[in-house]
Amino acid sequence: MDWLASALYQGRRQGSAAGVAVTKHGRTARYTRPVALGEIEVKPHRLFVALAVFGIATMSHAAVLPVLVIHGGAGVIKRDMTPVREKAVRAALTLALQNGYAQLKAGKPALDAVTAAIVVLEDDPNFNAGKGSVFTHDGKNEMDAAIMDGNTQRAGSVADVQRIKNPILLARAVMEKSPHVMLAGEGAEAFAQSIGMPLVDPSYFRTEERWQQLQKALKEDAGKQAHADVETAKHFGTVGAVALDAEGHLAAGTSTGGMTDKRWGRIGDSPIIGAGTYANSGCAVSGTGWGEFYIRTVAAHEICMKVTQMREPLKLAAAEVINQEIPSMGGNGGAIALDTDGHIAIPFNTDGMYRGWIGADGVPHVAIYGDEDDGIAEPPAPASAGSADQP
Repeated sequence: MDWLASALYQGRRQGSAAGVAVTKHGRTARYTRPVALGEIEVKPHRLFVALAVFGIATMSHAAVLPVLVIHGGAGVIKRDMTPVREKAVRAALTLALQNGYAQLKAGKPALDAVTAAIVVLEDDPNFNAGKGSVFTHDGKNEMDAAIMDGNTQRAGSVADVQRIKNPILLARAVMEKSPHVMLAGEGAEAFAQSIGMPLVDPSYFRTEERWQQLQKALKEDAGKQAHADVETAKHFGTVGAVALDAEGHLAAGTSTGGMTDKRWGRIGDSPIIGAGTYANSGCAVSGTGWGEFYIRTVAAHEICMKVTQMREPLKLAAAEVINQEIPSMGGNGGAIALDTDGHIAIPFNTDGMYRGWIGADGVPHVAIYGDEDDGIAEPPAPASAGSADQP
């Protein structure tokens, strides 16, 4: 575009006092007639077209500011949490943001940021994923995870794995090292071994808190009673992340231990692409809530279709699905969503949601409670009466 700058400069030298002024790098070109530059004739209307093209080209090369958003589950999160536990949860959310954002700052793809953030939460027993997974009715830990690359729309997921330390890593391996999208149970673990991913003893996932939650639930089952422990009845399981990288590409990932006392190999929305996890070129979503309703509404996909096909603002699209459609069917929960402009949406209709985000300033923003400012002015909808959070 050097010729354009030269033409503008020549216009300043040759132009009359009357006419249109165009400034380029501090030089003003005034012209009412074609400007000759060697064999190039730059006419006024063509000059404006060239300027428009130049502006668009410049904008297309503008740097994208990376963003990372995470959640540690939505559900019944009261302010009676002990100070020690609250401090630990906030510290884990902060570390997840820092580790994920470090990938983005280093120029790594959004997939790396999502993976790094979720691994931190899977390794922390305070969250229902990986190490902190809840127990099934049969006293086992059955974990699910999924990841999706918005740029290529490749995806990988695993379900009902019991010996994988970080299910999100296996989900990514399914995407990158197999011709498949979803693997489950023993087959998924056999695949893990085939690529050199070690298996861990199931005892790794046992925590006393989760075990006692199951024992209470089993006693209530035997007496045909409703679960009295709100953390069992409405467990805030699932962790997830969505990221926007410097190339403008999006990714989403979700990991969960499921729901306490679940039976018959039940699988929720987290590993189902389009239900609890989805990303395309313009939108990325990770959900957390009553999984059956996220599956029935294809929640994550629906949010992104509203954004990319119906051109709805991200926050409106996410709120319509999470705070209107799902509760109208009897479900509840939350989600994190991100678009290519860096807009963030964190809708939820429960008492609280473990959540956080980090952007251009590099400062982690973390929140837990429903009435707590998370820095994006996203007020939660009222909780749906009688609903339960089941990831």
